[in-house]
This record gives sequence, structure tokens and C-alpha cells, in this order.
Amino acid sequence: MSEKESNKEIETIETPVSETSNQTEKVEKTSTEAIKSEGITEKENLKTVPKNTIPVEEKEVLIKDDEKSENNEETSIIDYSKLSELELISELKTVLDSKPVNEIKEVVEIIKNEFNSKFQDELEKNKESFLAEGGNIIDFYFTTPEKKEFDTSYYYYKDKRSNYYKNLQKDQKANLIKREEIIEELKSLFNAKEKTSTIYKRFRDIQERWFDAGSIPRDKYNTVWNNYHHHVENFYDILHLDREFRDRNFKQNLEHKLRLIGRAEELTKEENNNKAFRELQMLHKMWKEEIGPVAKEFSDEIWDKFSAATKIIHDKRNQHLEELEAEAEKNVEFKIEIINNINSLTDTAKNKGHQIWQNTIKKVQELRDQFFEAGNVPRSKNKEIWNTFKEATRNFNKEKNAFYKSQKKEQFDNLAKKRELIKIAQDNKDGDDFETLTPLMKKIQTDWKKIGHVPRKDSDKIWKEFKAVCNHYFDRLHSQKNEANQEEIANFEAKKVFLDSLKSLSLEGDYKKDIVTITAKIKEWKGLGRVPYNKKNIEQDFNKKLDDLFEKLDLDKKQIELIKFENKLNSFVSEEDDRKLKNEEFFISKKVGEIKNEIRQLENNLLFFKHVKDDNPLVKDVNKNISKQKEQLDTWVEKLKKVRVLRKEQS
Repeated sequence: MSEKESNKEIETIETPVSETSNQTEKVEKTSTEAIKSEGITEKENLKTVPKNTIPVEEKEVLIKDDEKSENNEETSIIDYSKLSELELISELKTVLDSKPVNEIKEVVEIIKNEFNSKFQDELEKNKESFLAEGGNIIDFYFTTPEKKEFDTSYYYYKDKRSNYYKNLQKDQKANLIKREEIIEELKSLFNAKEKTSTIYKRFRDIQERWFDAGSIPRDKYNTVWNNYHHHVENFYDILHLDREFRDRNFKQNLEHKLRLIGRAEELTKEENNNKAFRELQMLHKMWKEEIGPVAKEFSDEIWDKFSAATKIIHDKRNQHLEELEAEAEKNVEFKIEIINNINSLTDTAKNKGHQIWQNTIKKVQELRDQFFEAGNVPRSKNKEIWNTFKEATRNFNKEKNAFYKSQKKEQFDNLAKKRELIKIAQDNKDGDDFETLTPLMKKIQTDWKKIGHVPRKDSDKIWKEFKAVCNHYFDRLHSQKNEANQEEIANFEAKKVFLDSLKSLSLEGDYKKDIVTITAKIKEWKGLGRVPYNKKNIEQDFNKKLDDLFEKLDLDKKQIELIKFENKLNSFVSEEDDRKLKNEEFFISKKVGEIKNEIRQLENNLLFFKHVKDDNPLVKDVNKNISKQKEQLDTWVEKLKKVRVLRKEQS
């Protein structure tokens, strides 16, 4: 080997790390089992083998397997975040059936994380509903058929992977024994007394069996590899004795390596960088382990061609990976912004109402979708970003659940209030005092609307109960009104006739007798009963006629008003309606208080005019108003006395 070759090997060569029994957590993305067979990096090999012991052409090329980047390329083909739970289950089964178990760890874990994320969302929603309905967190349990099916497939994968590595360790120990036996057989060729052709044939057989011998334990690889190639070098020294066989072998090897160079040059034009890189790895494996050396005069030339093609592929792949890395870094910034927005929305929604939380839930769901729709991030940051995102969503769900848990007590209080309204409505739904009960039932309906939400499980049931009892009452009311309408119409016609008869009523001039006459007419009028609501104006017509009759009496305004008031009170008594008497007392008491306050204010206003003459227009106007208010006060006080005496008599 030339000094040029030797230097190139030491300075530039790095080759893929294959999967071994000591590295069970790595996933190797290569296209051929042969590339993984030795269980160690060739870089490590070159560090341990002296330059003068490396056979001609036993060299590597500048090619570094960035396993992380390659895996990113492959896993990015499918965006698992957009798949449903059933689709993720199907995808997991497809991967398990179509690829070796030692090559799928990363994609399986991605699928598992996506499925668990979707299931966690389902779990949180069901937990929220469970707690909102009054459930105890200790009693909460949730699973789905999809979850059970996924876990079954995942446990199958774990078991299959475990068995694979158990068998791999067993096989590697057996392969170690096999390779040591091959080396001993190779050493025996040096003392063989057979023809050169026979010895060479045995050597080729040994080579084939060596290539097919399988992987061995990592800690034994360097020793076994160095030992084998040391004896191979010695064997080629033996072949120098027979130039014919040596030259024939060199020529065949040259043809094979030229074909590899041709294929490598074709791969420089391949658009799929990942595909080109994987096939290039296979070509290097064949160059190193399956094809022997060539004549020394061709060694540098073919090596340079192969190395040049390798560098082009390697550079293209590196450029592609750099572009992916740059895009991944942008995704980091985007996902961090999403996480910050989720945290901000969580803080904003704290101590807010139901509607705010509902709007926030929608916004967080949109942000969550954006997070999963965003592309990959660098593997070195993937776990950190994912954990930060999960922490943000967990914190949001924690605050949301805490809010709705606090709402639970209020909802149960609301339920008790609504049940109380239903009881009141039930107690009065069959009552016949529609005049009194109708305002009550309407108030119950108004109060119902003011009460907040109740637990979801009770909402429909309690509304149906309330609606039924209200419908029962108002159906009875409408039925009664329909019956009463005919009676009220007849009452209206009777009152029209009665009102016309008052036109011919003449008074005697004796106010005592006239009062008796007018009182009798009032009593007769009330005895005619209610009229339709849209005919109520006839009552105003009757009151105007009464005013005309009272004006003919030799009575002052106060006396007339008190007489009217007494008739009003007597009608309440005849109806046996104490509630109306009570309301009347309350109204009059309030009116007396208002007039007293008005008089007091007017008298205070006069203090501002204490140095002004009494004939001042403003002063005269205030004094006039005070006199008027005092007259009204006397009337209202008399009314209050009468209603209180009457209530006392009725009690």
C-alpha cells in the first residue's frame, strides 16, 4: 500500500455503526443485513490495525452515517400526528409485519407517543365529564377497545424485540466459534503440500464462508478481524510464488470494482439522497469484504474514482441534512411559540367564567393541532420540546379541571334551587285562584331562568319535570279563560246596559240619601262581574259617571274620595281577599311617607327665603305647594286609618 493510500485512510474514513447486542437501543436504517453483520465501526478498526498490516484495497471511504438524521428523513415521510387511533394501530401492525424488529424501534416509539397523546386527550375529556357529574377521582377509570388493541400489538413488539436480541447474543457466540475455526483453517493453508490451484480454491471457499459467518460479539471483533486479515495478507504473499493465479485474481477483482465505481457514479445523480446513501454503504461493504485486492498499479486510480463518487453523494446528503436541520430549527421556534401561547391562555382563563373557559378550550385545541401539524425538530431537542408541550397541556387541563370541579358545588346548589321551584309549582298547579297563582307561576319561571347550570346528568330530567308542571297549570288557565270569556262578554253587555241606565238617574238633593243611592249603584255594578281584558275601558266610563254624580252632591273633594275609598275596601271584604287589603295598606303607608318627605323638603326650602318677603312669588308658590301636600296628607292618613281598622276587624 502506498503512503498516499495510508494517509487517506487514517484522516478521512468513517463508516456506519451497526447494531449489536450491547447497543439494543439503536435502530439501524440500512438496506442490507450484510452492512450490520460485523457489529462495530470500521473507524475503530482502522485505529487499531497498523498501516503495514492492512492489505491492498482494504480501505474505507469518506462516509459518515448520521443515524439520527437518516432516521429523521425516513420517519418524516409519514406524519403520524394526522392519523386517527385506528390508523395508528394499522400502521403499527404494518411496520411489525414488514420490517425487521431491530430496525423499527424509533418509528414504533413515534407511533406509540402519538397514540398515547390522542388517548390522553380522550381520557382528560372523560375525566372532566366524570368529575362534572359528581364522580370521585378515586373511582375514575377509562379505557377503550382501541387502547387495548394497541397495547396488545405494542407488547407483541416488545416481546419480539426481546427475543430477537436474546437469539442474537446466542448466534453471535456461535458465529465467534465459527470464525475462529475459519481462521485456523486459513492458517493451515500455509503448510499445505497441495497444488497452488487447489490451495487457492480452498482459500476462496474460506473467504465465502467468512463472509457468511454472521455477526460476533462487539468486544471480540477487533481481535478476530485483525487476526483474519493478517493471515489473508500472508496468504497473498504465498500467491506471489504463482504469478499466473495472482494476476488472474487481480484482474477479476478489478472488473468487479470497476462495476462498483460505475454504480457509485450513477448514484451521484440519484435525487433520493437517503436511498443513494444506503446503497453506497452496500457498495462499500462489497468493496471491502467481498472483493479482493487489485494490482498495485491500478490501486490508487480506482480508489480515487470510487472516493470521488462517494464524496459527491456524501456532500449532497450533508447539504440535504443541513436543509432539514435548518427547517427543524424553525419548527423549534414555532413550537415554542405555540407552547408559550398555551401557557398564556391558561393564565388568562384562571378565575374566569364558563364561557371564557369554553372559548379558551377551543383556542388551545387549535394550537395543539398546529403543534402536531408542524414539522420535525432536531432530535437533540425533540424530547425537551415534547416534554415542555406536554407540561403546558397538562397544566392547562389541570386548571380547567380545577375550575369545573369548583363549578360542581355551585351546580348542585342550583339543582337544589330548581327542585324547590318545581315543588312550589307542583303544590300550586291544581289551584283555582288563577288571579293569584298566575303571577306566582310566572315568577317561578323567571326565577328558573336566573339560576345557573346544574350537573349534566340531571339537566334534561329536571327541565322535563319543570316544563310538565308549568304546562299543566297554564293549560288549565287557558281552559278556564276560554270558559270565562263567554261569561265576561255577557258581563260586559250587562254593564253597558247598566251604564246607560245611569244617564236617567236623578238625585233627591239630600246628600245622605243620595250617598246611599250611589253606594247601591256601585255595589250593583261590581256584582255584574268581570269583563274581557280588552273591554276594561268600561270601568273608566263608570268612574267618570260616578264623578259626575258626586259633583252634584254638596260634599267636598276629600269626602267624596273617602266615600269612593270605602266602597273599594268593601269590595275587598266581599271578595274575602285579605291579600288585597294588605297590599292596599302597604301602598298607602308608602304614600304617606312620600308626602311627609315632600312637605319636609318644601319647608326646608323656605329657610333659604327667611329674609324674603311673604309676597315674593317664589315664597308664595312654595307655601301654596305645602298647603296642597298637607291636604293630600290628611286624605291619605284617613285612608290609612280606615284600612287598618278594617284589617283589624277582619283578623
